[in-house]
Amino acid sequence: MIKCRHCSEKLEYQIIDLGNQPPSNNYLAPTQLHKQEITYPLVLFLCKKCGLVQLPETLKPKELFTANYAYFSSTSDSWCKHAKEFVEQSVKELSLNKNSYVVEIASNDGYLLQYIHKKGIPCLGIEPTSATAKEAKNKGIDTIEKFFGSNLASSLKKADLVIANNVIAHVSDINDFVKGISILLKKDGLASIEFPHIFNLIKYNQFDTIYHEHYSYLSLESFQKIALKSNLEIVNVEQLETHGGSLRVWLSHKNRLSINKNVKNILELEKEHKITKPEGYKSFTENVVKIKHNLIKYLIKAKEDNKLVIGYGAAAKGNTLLNYSGIKADLLNFIVDKAKSKQGMFMPGSHIPIYDIKAIKEHQPDTLLVLPWNLIKEIQTQQSNYKLVTAIPNLKIYE
Repeated sequence: MIKCRHCSEKLEYQIIDLGNQPPSNNYLAPTQLHKQEITYPLVLFLCKKCGLVQLPETLKPKELFTANYAYFSSTSDSWCKHAKEFVEQSVKELSLNKNSYVVEIASNDGYLLQYIHKKGIPCLGIEPTSATAKEAKNKGIDTIEKFFGSNLASSLKKADLVIANNVIAHVSDINDFVKGISILLKKDGLASIEFPHIFNLIKYNQFDTIYHEHYSYLSLESFQKIALKSNLEIVNVEQLETHGGSLRVWLSHKNRLSINKNVKNILELEKEHKITKPEGYKSFTENVVKIKHNLIKYLIKAKEDNKLVIGYGAAAKGNTLLNYSGIKADLLNFIVDKAKSKQGMFMPGSHIPIYDIKAIKEHQPDTLLVLPWNLIKEIQTQQSNYKLVTAIPNLKIYE
């Protein structure tokens, strides 16, 4: 029996089955191509009791977030810009200074804490993957290479500001993780947590953001219940454009601050669209199937017309899209990526090769299929000489 990771209710309502797939960040070296590749079910459920959308844990976090984890946050210019703007805003509004203490959970390669560090504000990063932690340390950022939870939090100095960007979805024991934030936070401290909003995932058919690393898909209502279990209260929420539409949730210890009207507004929006009820997901699978068929037809037509289409950005979300659609190198010859950690590797499942971004000029493709569609504006600027196409929320061509 599969149980909800928050409330332990039996999970019975299946939203979508994307088949068996390998973990999305398990990029393959050439020597691994002829070995058996292990796949796991990718089936999304809704808990009817608490409203949390989730994947059952088929893999432990330590199996997913390994020492050679390939995702480096600083690869994206727009994401670094987002982080810098957040730091400027927080330092000003929270009056952070050399006497403050900031902790970021899942600090990756120091993409955000570098801006805190440059301001002379004491800070600490917590990052379990050694390759990214090493990069953060090279930037002068004190970093602990461990998974975060209540036990680790109990051993740390309490923080004025706790930051957790795009990590809460990656946590299997979500209750213990939030309990850890409660322990780590000073009595008058604030926590800022960002996560993709399930509302946008459904509205814009963002099914490619479903992969094994993302255990949970959060609404404000479901996260509110999780926070309250650890005596934390949502005091404000901001809607962001990042990752296809995210929420930045501000938490304090319970009954300490007044609650901004934004919280009520988002909760009402979710209620209107039945985002925590089965009725809110009725047409989702049908929309996903259409995306799959349209992309396959587009690539087949391009091949018949002797047009070269290559992939841009070997993103984890791209692996969900390609593997669900059954697309391999016969339709998408190769993919380019800026991250050196991915160059020379192969996409899991599809085994499409990943090249240096220089390959664009060398091969002069007719079209770039942008897999990290959330970065389309950034990529349009960088690749203005090429026709771009995205598959989600529907097939769209950028001339």
